[in-house]
Amino acid sequence: MATIELTAQNFGETIQQNGTVVVDFWAEWCGPCKQFAPTFEKAAQENPDITFGKVDTDAEQQLAGQAQITSIPTLMVFRDQILVHRSSGALPPAQFNQLLTAVNDLDMDQVRKEIAEQEAAKAADGAEV
Repeated sequence: MATIELTAQNFGETIQQNGTVVVDFWAEWCGPCKQFAPTFEKAAQENPDITFGKVDTDAEQQLAGQAQITSIPTLMVFRDQILVHRSSGALPPAQFNQLLTAVNDLDMDQVRKEIAEQEAAKAADGAEV
């Protein structure tokens, strides 16, 4: 599957309508972004069950701001509409493939349980103030 261009108009819909979405925030002038691009494209071809999208941070400044992108490339991975990974910097191919395998192997029921526990703890902390 080829990568798709993500914009403010289709970003949320893409995350909502796909199981696993890998997002590369990049810019044309960014050397590490250009180095990572072939790795990202190859992974997209080798993993047709995963949605791969790219956000041009120059063209989509508002979206990049909403995502709190402070350095590029930044990689975000969503699974079942939950952000499960975020990192900055270009990953070597082997490390990127390990990340994709780890995301695929996640127990999403456990992830949701941990998120609920964290939110409950935050709410309890807020109630004590």
